[in-house]
Amino acid sequence: MPANSLHPYETIIGLEVHLQLATETKLFCGCSAKFGASPNSQTCPVCLGLPGALPVLNRTAVDYAMRMGLAVNAKIHRLSRMARKNYFYPDLPKGYQISQADQPLCTQGQLEIDVNGQKKIIHIQRIHLEEDAGKSVHNEDYVRADETLVDLNRCGVPLIEVVTEPDFRNPDEVVSFL
Repeated sequence: MPANSLHPYETIIGLEVHLQLATETKLFCGCSAKFGASPNSQTCPVCLGLPGALPVLNRTAVDYAMRMGLAVNAKIHRLSRMARKNYFYPDLPKGYQISQADQPLCTQGQLEIDVNGQKKIIHIQRIHLEEDAGKSVHNEDYVRADETLVDLNRCGVPLIEVVTEPDFRNPDEVVSFL
């Protein structure tokens, strides 16, 4: 909605959307990436970041990320870089997340959306690979009100992050894009 005297601000936003890649295994190890297993049953020294563990990149995850780039006419870079993004979070046992935020696999894509019969181009700044963190569990029947449990099965599950330019002006455009 354009700015006017009743609404002095115009909505202009970009999105960062995380998508789980449908791989059998995690991004840097052979642990299952299947959803719904018993808590903490799909972990190993690599996805837990234990000393001496050596990660091996999941080729299928890279292939799927490149396919997404091709689907949105992005530039696929011959050289991209994984780096540690250090931060503390209770369900991130390594204390860092491996991500391509600084040197992504794909840049400069676009996706045409249709909103109420109107076509619009959404510009995609980048698509990069990264690993997911674990999951903090609270407000469940089996968790006491004063506690939080941690399930580390998601640690290392391959994700892509799709980052758009600030092209969205209303919720209908966001829904169409998603």
